[in-house]
Amino acid sequence: MNQLEKEAIRKRMRRLAWLMDSSITVPGTNTTIGVDPLLGLFPWFGDTVGAVLSSFIMAEAARLGAPKSVLLKMAFNVAVDALVGAVPLAGDMFDFVWKANQRNVQILDDYLERPHHTAVTSRLFVIVLILLLGGFVIFVGLMGFLALRALWIAVSGF
Repeated sequence: MNQLEKEAIRKRMRRLAWLMDSSITVPGTNTTIGVDPLLGLFPWFGDTVGAVLSSFIMAEAARLGAPKSVLLKMAFNVAVDALVGAVPLAGDMFDFVWKANQRNVQILDDYLERPHHTAVTSRLFVIVLILLLGGFVIFVGLMGFLALRALWIAVSGF
């Protein structure tokens, strides 16, 4: 893929991110929203459509050769946007701030401009995320065990 093709992809991705996250100015403010929070007003369907459109940016990043760690970081942004966005009203308010598509385009731009640095920071992000998720699973398991133990003691008298 030559440089002109890469630039065309980057331009398309910036345009999509702008449309999804910042294309509409809220009257009387400097705040912008995009189509994504408006789609989110349609429970499940809108959030699904938003996640599919957001995934297009990830697919283009993969086409441009972004490593798995960069794609995982981008997937995290889309997942947070979709999961929190699924919460009625609060999720739509979250979309005003999170702007996952613009975050992902920035990650892609960073990767294309400084591939080594972006790959390293993305790997560190993935490692920290895995450690946090592992710690959360252990915490939930421990709390479940302690709750069952307390229930057993209360029921059996031991």
